[in-house]
Amino acid sequence: MNVLVVGAGGREHALAWRLRQENPLVRIVVAPGNPGIAEIAECVPIGADVDALVEYASQNAVTWTLVGPEAPLGAGIVDAFRLAKLAIFGPTKAGAMLETSKAFSKKLMADAGVPTARAVTCTDLPEAYRAISEIGAPVVIKASGLAAGKGVIICDTTDEARSAAAAMLDDGAFGAAGDTILVEEFMDGEELSVFVMTDGERVAVLPSAQDHKRLLDGDRGPNTGGMGAYAPVSIVAQTPGIIEEILERIVRPTLGAMRARGTPFTGLLYVGAMLTADGPKVVEFNCRFGDPETQAVLPAMSLDDSMSETMFTIARGEKLPGDSHFAASRAAVTTVLAAAGYPEAPRIGAVIGIPPAPRDVLVFHAGTKTRADGSLVTAGGRVLAVTGLGATFDEAQARSLAFAREIDFEGKQFRADIGWRELERRAGATGD
Repeated sequence: MNVLVVGAGGREHALAWRLRQENPLVRIVVAPGNPGIAEIAECVPIGADVDALVEYASQNAVTWTLVGPEAPLGAGIVDAFRLAKLAIFGPTKAGAMLETSKAFSKKLMADAGVPTARAVTCTDLPEAYRAISEIGAPVVIKASGLAAGKGVIICDTTDEARSAAAAMLDDGAFGAAGDTILVEEFMDGEELSVFVMTDGERVAVLPSAQDHKRLLDGDRGPNTGGMGAYAPVSIVAQTPGIIEEILERIVRPTLGAMRARGTPFTGLLYVGAMLTADGPKVVEFNCRFGDPETQAVLPAMSLDDSMSETMFTIARGEKLPGDSHFAASRAAVTTVLAAAGYPEAPRIGAVIGIPPAPRDVLVFHAGTKTRADGSLVTAGGRVLAVTGLGATFDEAQARSLAFAREIDFEGKQFRADIGWRELERRAGATGD
């Protein structure tokens, strides 16, 4: 079997790693890949060029293709592959609108009765100011389009909200992604990332995870693409039926609404859910594996479960035999190492020193490249993801953090509190 993985980041490294673990004999090609991926797979220098990727898959006997990032999905890569009668895992361009247009997603949820925060879609500043005054603070300002995970600003005051809206609508802070914004009520609760592989109707649910968006410890600082994640999340075990509730109230109505539109959603539906006092509500949908949650979820899963077989079935356009749940067999904690200046202006070119990793630690490359002299250097905002594994959360967190500290490059940034809610829950349960 020949599998093509599209992408170049830590998520794609984790996907290639999982494919290799499940089937050591599979040929994995990643386009364009990165130096870490090159250690376990072949890398070909094809970027986000849909036509070139179709041509490569056609001419190189690719069995099926797995798309990592959202941008090629939004550009219609699945439509192009299907037109060429090539198997591919992911949603069509119309399906990907659940992520590429928050305005579309909000309307679909409202029409389908899916619980989510109240929001007003705005295309000019006076309209946004009225919505901010109506909803009040705290309030969330969101760019409707793709903004690399950074287009969401939580504002504690209406003045902050007006500034955020002006930055998007008038100053072009997120380019075309911010031409339309959502002014959304703030939801109080704990976030949960739920990954669901689907053929458009039946589902295969992966272990839950929790992301950490803010740059600094204590959930302070600017929003980022994600500074770390862990899986599984104990609140799921402590709240019987919560995943089934998310499936029944959120996932199935959304999939039904997409089928009713004539644009069934297939691939990976990422539900960013807020566990509120009124039950789970949607924060946002993504149409692909999350980053950095993937770097925690996939290593946490038992290798007895063939995730690749499920993806291949969906990629071929076939139906799953029924609903299923993939279990976590161990704990995984992922600490992201970011470049100096991230997220505003990451500095690249710093030499990276990575000592040999111990047995229970995985290092996934994201923003790295190899110079002509063979040295590994930073080449993006989020540079590496260090995943620690263990029988318990404490073991996994300690291993992740210890090795994150051993890796060296100038200006390295990371959070030392990934999974802090787990520790807080435990302290509350024991009265410490």
